[in-house]
Amino acid sequence: MTTSPFRPALLAGVALSLVAATGCQQYDVLIAKDQVCEQRWADYQAALQRRADLVPNLVETVRAAAKQEQTTLTAVIEARAKASSIQLSGADLEDPAKVAAFEKAQGDLKGALSRLLVVQEQYPDLKSNQGFRELQVQLEGTENRILRAREQYNAAVAAYNTELKQIRGSVVRKSTGTTFKERVYFSAAADAQTAPTVKF
Repeated sequence: MTTSPFRPALLAGVALSLVAATGCQQYDVLIAKDQVCEQRWADYQAALQRRADLVPNLVETVRAAAKQEQTTLTAVIEARAKASSIQLSGADLEDPAKVAAFEKAQGDLKGALSRLLVVQEQYPDLKSNQGFRELQVQLEGTENRILRAREQYNAAVAAYNTELKQIRGSVVRKSTGTTFKERVYFSAAADAQTAPTVKF
């Protein structure tokens, strides 16, 4: 029984078609996971923007009741300006140095806000101010949103980076050049590893 000369070519064509189809599917998977990272990043940015929007109201409320706390208020205003000036694009999330600078600016703002909120203990008028209390509750809620958004972003990055490092992902990555790059996780600041000292 003779084998048709077209049969090996046909089998090779079918195999190539299957490989191409698998490659296309994997490309789509990477695109989808990359878009989830983008969405989670946007959610995180929205939470940071909410915090930045609350800061001027909080500063003005404190200023009215505690005028001598100008140094603290100035530090908050400067930290907010610096944090708002550093913007990261999707491509920047592949650069550890840019992510670290962004996180440092956000950490500085959070620290300045913490010092500002401690001021209330020294001023009974501020402590009893309903507007201040409402702003404080909103700020605490915002910090929780920021934490959740960071966790969700890191989860999306884990799914994307894992897919990218698997064999299928690396094949697509090599065949498309540098289209897909690993994203950087957000991590705790170095000083977050040390437990805070509580003084009474």
